[in-house]
Amino acid sequence: MHAAVFTPQQAYQHCLHEANRHYENFPVASRLLPSALRAPVAAIYSFARRSDDWADEGELSDAQRLAGLDAMAQAIDEAAAGRADPEDATFVALADAMSRYALPVSLFHDLLTAFRQDVTHKRYADFGELMQYCRCSANPIGRLLLHLGGKAEARKLALSDAVCSSLQLINFYQDLAQDYEEMGRIYLPQDEMQRFAVTEAHLAERRSDGAMRALMQFQYQRADKLLRSGAPLGRELSGRLGLEIRFIINAGARVLWLLRRQEGDLFSRPRLSSKDYLRIAADSVWPKGRSGG
Repeated sequence: MHAAVFTPQQAYQHCLHEANRHYENFPVASRLLPSALRAPVAAIYSFARRSDDWADEGELSDAQRLAGLDAMAQAIDEAAAGRADPEDATFVALADAMSRYALPVSLFHDLLTAFRQDVTHKRYADFGELMQYCRCSANPIGRLLLHLGGKAEARKLALSDAVCSSLQLINFYQDLAQDYEEMGRIYLPQDEMQRFAVTEAHLAERRSDGAMRALMQFQYQRADKLLRSGAPLGRELSGRLGLEIRFIINAGARVLWLLRRQEGDLFSRPRLSSKDYLRIAADSVWPKGRSGG
């Protein structure tokens, strides 16, 4: 019995269904996006989700994880050349999107570089090293979205990089305990931990003492500054794409606002409430002086 062969339209529908099954603090292929972009965004998400699972899920050895990611790299190159496996919905959809929107294959390889790093690299010596990780793990998503919208000018790409790197940092701060306990990873600069007298015992014991609070307030302030530096992107993009970007920026700012106020427990993950979402939506539809404020 042969496996199903996907047309591009069927492949996109498969990816949309997959994206809608996963909870995210930030919207994935949301209805705020122009309708024409939702399906290709879902295909990109499907690729990232599968690659992330190879890096993180199950009981695979590091060698098996890296081999799986290498196979993903080969598959994305085949898709870019118009030779996607017709039985693989993710790559059928990506082959169509890459051709239709001229998406750079290098951005997909950047994502895979970050996922490989998740397997092999558990500590970051300084903030520069951490930002290099963000360049591969987060920034490609924003850049791909701009390419899909036909807005990939140099200034907008730079603003997007600032937003995406900040959102990646905020995500790290939400998952400090989970990343350490489940994956043995610390996404805090080692030199800054030393400067604030924070050790790995703080993470192992979920210790929210004065040293840990000082370290995290320093991290939050820097992420806030970075997010604000990229926030003009939400005003410079018109229509529903601009609305989507403003929503994402404001959602990230709101999560960061909640993080900065939970000093008693620095290791719990804040959840956006209905009231939070109403405020995010209002600030996105009727932006104030700067998005993310």
